[in-house]
Amino acid sequence: MHETLQSVTENIIQRSLKTRKAYLERIETAHHTKVERAGLSCSNLAHAMAPCSAHEKENLASMKKENIAIVSAYNDMLSAHQPFVNFPPLIKRTLNLKGAGAQFAGGVPAMCDGVTQSQPGMELSLFSRDTIAMSCAIALSHNMFDGAIMLGVCDKIVPGMFIGAMQFGHLPTVFAPAGPMESGISNSQKAKIRQEYAKGKVGREELLKAESASYHSSGTCTFYGTANSNQMLMEIMGLHLPGGSFVNANTALRDALTEAITLKSLELSPLGENYMPIGRMIDEKSFVNAIVGLLATGGSTNLTIHLIAMARACGIILNWDDFDALSGITPLLCRMYPNGSADVNHFHAAGGMAVVISELLKAGLLHEDVQTIMGQGLSLYLQEPFLGDNKLHYKPAPRVSADKEVISSIENPFDPEGGLKVLSGNIGRCIIKTSALQQQDRVIKAPAKVFYSQEALKEAFSKGLLHMDFIAVLPYQGPKSNGMPELHGLMPSMGALQDEGYKVAIITDGRMSGASGKVASAIHLCPEAKEGGIISKIADGDIITLNCDKGTLFLDVSQEELEKRSAPVLDLSANMHGVGRELFSMMRKSVNSAEEGACTFEPVGEEIC
Repeated sequence: MHETLQSVTENIIQRSLKTRKAYLERIETAHHTKVERAGLSCSNLAHAMAPCSAHEKENLASMKKENIAIVSAYNDMLSAHQPFVNFPPLIKRTLNLKGAGAQFAGGVPAMCDGVTQSQPGMELSLFSRDTIAMSCAIALSHNMFDGAIMLGVCDKIVPGMFIGAMQFGHLPTVFAPAGPMESGISNSQKAKIRQEYAKGKVGREELLKAESASYHSSGTCTFYGTANSNQMLMEIMGLHLPGGSFVNANTALRDALTEAITLKSLELSPLGENYMPIGRMIDEKSFVNAIVGLLATGGSTNLTIHLIAMARACGIILNWDDFDALSGITPLLCRMYPNGSADVNHFHAAGGMAVVISELLKAGLLHEDVQTIMGQGLSLYLQEPFLGDNKLHYKPAPRVSADKEVISSIENPFDPEGGLKVLSGNIGRCIIKTSALQQQDRVIKAPAKVFYSQEALKEAFSKGLLHMDFIAVLPYQGPKSNGMPELHGLMPSMGALQDEGYKVAIITDGRMSGASGKVASAIHLCPEAKEGGIISKIADGDIITLNCDKGTLFLDVSQEELEKRSAPVLDLSANMHGVGRELFSMMRKSVNSAEEGACTFEPVGEEIC
């Protein structure tokens, strides 16, 4: 076991002693040794059974078999969640054959960052995570259930479901993915056409044709953004079945995996063979493994916010220093778009999660002794599923990559360090994704150009005003200002300038898409502008030095000069209404910082500290 991995884990354990203890005491109090619904009155139970068949009513009334909650992010607008339309009947049939039952407990909202990029609706995106968590709590609040199956995939959905599930940590909970769509046009080709459109070289018709050839069917988008980083996360944390995260949607193997994970929910229930509630199964070591997996695969920067919120929901306190320390020892093992040309289907074909886990275990960079839905030990995930005689079987997975251009090895990594770094300096603290950066783009010293919206920068680009070295500064994009939208709309313009040879970078208290990374982007800056952060006082022409190698971010302006400056008085009222933003006003007021998880809920147990 690597000594830094051990020391980071021990620091998290010590930091979390009081809050974790409070959480575990709460779920122990909530645990019952009999079925949950036995505590309901006859009137309560009658209401819950009213729409069921006679057979289902008989099973529910008997108090002898489990009733499993189905919580789903299904809708038929989003490719990643559309396949879930078929999951509830499959889950119910599988459980009925075992004499148990399931009820569709509730749906959760599932918005798509791909649809809302650069649109006002993006300002609801981050807050949708905690809305999803609350929706899960409502779904599970009826005390009818002995376990839960969470059906979700994308950016805020999986973290939100996880946070919600942890409030019912006495229940065993499993996560079932829908699977990715098959590969379309290459991601590099798509990115090229986006940049050509930004330059005015191709029209909207050609752009839409290219985008539609990429996002072309049911299933998760195939680039390695936040959605697929979530799937990696659920597998390395032991909440998916081995090798199940990247099996394509709407296939016989996908259905067999769904049936198998449904049966796992029975095995883990209080009446099953191996009772294991999710709140006890997931611990500090599970989260350290999650961070290492994120770093080794070059995953999404959004998880530097979500993992902190997810951990706090079960009394575990993570911070960015944990990410930074682990990044220093974790090699980058994967090349998937945006830090390579491959997609997740190529990754899966090269050996996928089993190869990554095997390599990291070999180097002592993962905790093997963790609980998973498969049992004790992460080594149980070194196997792959296959169909034989129309039944699901497992066999030992390959331990060596079938494509070294997609998954490398500990001995010959793509980079000796992980794909994320923390930058600190007189501007504040922030995250930067380094896995997709060329060496010449890791250190940039240039004058600032301040913009208060993506649109302002894109307009300056279209007018030909940005042909120079500069660092784009976008303040007032943090959670308290406007909900911390992703600013992926900057990428085509900034990428085009970079391709022309200019040294460019971005600094913002907002977020970037999980698919971003080509342009150095110092994001999630804390403190944010709305909280008086120095980013609010940066002026055009100020010299900024961004240094990924040293982990620093400095503004070349004296403290005396900064104290003389006043932050601009901006009218942010336009961000407070329209597309439902009025309904999220309390979230903007109560949200904490990005480094604290951008939580709008009270982290479990922290009131006692």
